[in-house]
Amino acid sequence: MLSIRDPIHGFIRADALESALIRSRPLQRLRFVRQLGWTFLVFPGAEHSRFSHVLGTLHLAGRVYDALAAKSGGRLPADPRCRERRLARAAALLHDVGHAPFSHSAEDLFEDDIDHEEMTCRLLRTPEVREIFAEHGEGLDAEAVIRVLGKSSEESERLLTEIVTSELDVDKMDYLLRDSLYCGVRYGNFDLERLLDTLVPLRDPDAGAWRIGVEHGGVHALEALVMARYYMFTQVYFNVTGKVMELHYSEWLRRSGRRWPVDPDAFLEHDDVTVLHAMRHAADPHARALVHRERYALAFETEEHLTSERQRRFAALLPRFAERFGSAILVDHAAKNPHRMGESRVLVQRFGGELSPMAEVSDFIAHMSMINSYRVYAEPGRRAEVAAAITEVWT
Repeated sequence: MLSIRDPIHGFIRADALESALIRSRPLQRLRFVRQLGWTFLVFPGAEHSRFSHVLGTLHLAGRVYDALAAKSGGRLPADPRCRERRLARAAALLHDVGHAPFSHSAEDLFEDDIDHEEMTCRLLRTPEVREIFAEHGEGLDAEAVIRVLGKSSEESERLLTEIVTSELDVDKMDYLLRDSLYCGVRYGNFDLERLLDTLVPLRDPDAGAWRIGVEHGGVHALEALVMARYYMFTQVYFNVTGKVMELHYSEWLRRSGRRWPVDPDAFLEHDDVTVLHAMRHAADPHARALVHRERYALAFETEEHLTSERQRRFAALLPRFAERFGSAILVDHAAKNPHRMGESRVLVQRFGGELSPMAEVSDFIAHMSMINSYRVYAEPGRRAEVAAAITEVWT
């Protein structure tokens, strides 16, 4: 049993399979991929890696599984060594191995237009990972993990998928607490213990599928998680300076013609360290903007919650701005739903046993609106000109 000290969860224990996976190349690479991309240039403490995050999700997957098993009426075995629990933990541990350097900042640049989820599947099918499962899996294999990560349609694995990827998944539970701690903010805090205590497996009466829901006593704990996510996006993930750093990074990658290889062995050679090394030797102004902090300045931003009509109006103006200012500007469109509890049907089990969608039970959830805003950044010498031109047209 491997023991790892974690600042969020205390000691994280890993069995033989998990320990071997942690030592593998795909997992060890995550030590050199920052969890929050370029955010460390804004929040100096945000140096934490994808590696520490997946250890956290491994730990939480076991805790969520145990909470659900205790209320499943035997549907989920309660044995800590059962196949289902081990599968959920393995999937949580491996869910991020396909992330590109600097995480989400440039994940649309894979060869063949694949995404990081597909890259994860390819890494899980490498001989190294297959051999680890063959030696330590005790009935588990990489294909079972791939099914769970791919939102398995098999009823017996549906709840395991929900643990790893859903509106109540361990990914969100860990990254909110972890990112909040390392950024030195309090926005991401929520009552994890109360939420775990009120999780319950529920069969959706409309879809017939099993889902993770909450007992009525956990409604406010779930609201707190949604609020934490909302504020982390507005205050950290969509930070005004952090977003322009991502834009400079994307522009440098685009102008240099870089694409992330889809061959697993070649992909494993790329991480934040190799990218930073290349940027330090690049003459491109967008590389210099990051390495020497010669970034563009904010010239204009819309309100935070544009209506769809106002979004269309602003988007229609962008070609005019691009034609006039060319490479002197960078445009960011920040769009995010604070939750998807309507479409994903997170259910609440009321005190009498009745099931109701969270979006109906919580007035707070029902009235949250989508983050939807534009920012235009400009070369420092042209900031005032760009600001005046956009303000005149938009006003």
